[in-house]
Amino acid sequence: MARISLDLPAALPARRLDAGPPPDGHRQALVARVRAFIDGHLADPGLCPAVVAAAHHVSTRQLHRLFAGQDLGVAGWIRHRRLERSRHDLATRREPVHVVASRWGFPDAAHFSRLFRRTYGMSPSDYRHAWSTARSETR
Repeated sequence: MARISLDLPAALPARRLDAGPPPDGHRQALVARVRAFIDGHLADPGLCPAVVAAAHHVSTRQLHRLFAGQDLGVAGWIRHRRLERSRHDLATRREPVHVVASRWGFPDAAHFSRLFRRTYGMSPSDYRHAWSTARSETR
């Protein structure tokens, strides 16, 4: 009996991790916390859904369910935010592309360039050139 009473409290949180989606207000607050966490850890190349889930004490499965109604899943959101930050730096800083890519969690510059081109329709270098040309024409 004593063993059962000790196991029961431990089993309840584990069951809660894979429970259905949290109530709407709690869900929105959790999504906001997760997005803030992701933004704060974009530079970490190891940032992935499992890391995000562990940091928020939810299962990876529940984290994916949390993002199911969003335009992007968790991994897609991480990639999107990294690309947006990289794009901003390419437009405002004069650093090599591989430095910008590495800063935002893309250790492989070639992979970053392919992903950037697929997302924005031009290479990071072409984007930087187009941005600087447009900026100088408006002055």
